[in-house]
Amino acid sequence: MPSRNFYYAPYFYCCAGSKFNIQNVLYSEISFVCYINFMDEKTFLERLHEIGGEAYIAGGWVRDMVMGREPHDKDYVVCGSDYEIFAGTFPDAEKIGGRFPVFLMNIDGVKREVAFARTEIKNGSGHRGFDIRSGRNLNIEDDLYRRDTTMNSMAWSPVTGEIIDPFGGKEDIACRIIRATSCHFLEDPVRALRAARQAAQFGFHIDPHTVGMMKKCAPELANEPKERVVAEIMKALGTPKPSVFFRALKEAELLETVFPWLDKLIGKIQPAAYHPEGDAFDHTMEVLDIVSEMNGRIEVRFAALMHDIGKGETPYRMLPDHNGHEKRGLEVLDEISKKMRIPRIWFQCAAFAIAEHSRPAKMNQPAEAVDLLLRLYRHPIGFDGFTAIIKADNYGEEPEFLLNHEKYLRAIHLAHKVKIPEHISGKNIGHWMRNREIEAYINELGEKKRRRE
Repeated sequence: MPSRNFYYAPYFYCCAGSKFNIQNVLYSEISFVCYINFMDEKTFLERLHEIGGEAYIAGGWVRDMVMGREPHDKDYVVCGSDYEIFAGTFPDAEKIGGRFPVFLMNIDGVKREVAFARTEIKNGSGHRGFDIRSGRNLNIEDDLYRRDTTMNSMAWSPVTGEIIDPFGGKEDIACRIIRATSCHFLEDPVRALRAARQAAQFGFHIDPHTVGMMKKCAPELANEPKERVVAEIMKALGTPKPSVFFRALKEAELLETVFPWLDKLIGKIQPAAYHPEGDAFDHTMEVLDIVSEMNGRIEVRFAALMHDIGKGETPYRMLPDHNGHEKRGLEVLDEISKKMRIPRIWFQCAAFAIAEHSRPAKMNQPAEAVDLLLRLYRHPIGFDGFTAIIKADNYGEEPEFLLNHEKYLRAIHLAHKVKIPEHISGKNIGHWMRNREIEAYINELGEKKRRRE
């Protein structure tokens, strides 16, 4: 055994996989064993070529490169090699695919997904109803043919720099079109949601034939796991203009299937004096987009989507008035939460927006303003989220007490820093503190008026 004064590494793994024996290397007072496993892309491609294989980059990375965007998620598709030979050549590759060969490999210091080219034959319903085939005889075009839209059905060779584009993805990107790659689009119904989401993500329009294919996805989409649907809604809410996603679903007659509570807003007219933009659905889409310009938090955008959801339950005999839509909206939100299993913070922010969005414009009592300020101070929707919804819902107008909430909160909190009189005890302490808070708010409000005068 080496002494404590020496660093001992029995093997050092280099990028090519060869071994170097390093002994008796002086390194402080600690002895330990170190293994370094590293492979760069050039070595990976060369070793793959030695066993008759080729690797391509496919999907979103190529799309982003063509669009001049910064590419992300650089994953590989392998053609021309058998699974067993590949696994033997790259023993450190971690197999993660269950239904078809997929590996995780550390390439250029980053975990990359390496999948074998495959084809899919529909033999059942839903996203698992496929017979998947993979083998050395498949080429990259075979793999691209099964993908959703032409913009995602391109590949790039890191060896030659060639773009493989058998379905016109580059041309569709230039024309800003979302187009289904092939009839395989119909085989996974969630692809209809992805097409709508891509339209919102990139500001493209969906070609009419693809819209027709989306319509045919409705029966299977109704039976898809809600987790897949919520995942697509989450991604759509993260796009620059989320309304495009929901309007695309409406055009494809899928909104009732995917999110029936939104579909019920269609045709629910509102008082023209307050909502000249149209029915409750159009109003909601407008608010959603305005809020999305001001706030990037998904839970806030979902709250904007939900703020008037109760109007879908307004009886037609009451229209155009929607008295009580806040209460009905909270009941709808409970139903959505049970059926869709949305994240808890989505529910919390949406519930606050539904219950409170109509109140600020009507508040004329200091106690009401103080209560709302303190609730917002503690609530996850935050002032940034709630005020974005208020402004979007009221054509840019924001109540003064929300606009200057920091000054009012500072005054309210300072009101707590006083000694409670000895004769006040028990529940009376709370009443006394509340009166102090209201008094501090009124004083700050009066001070602001005096400063303006």
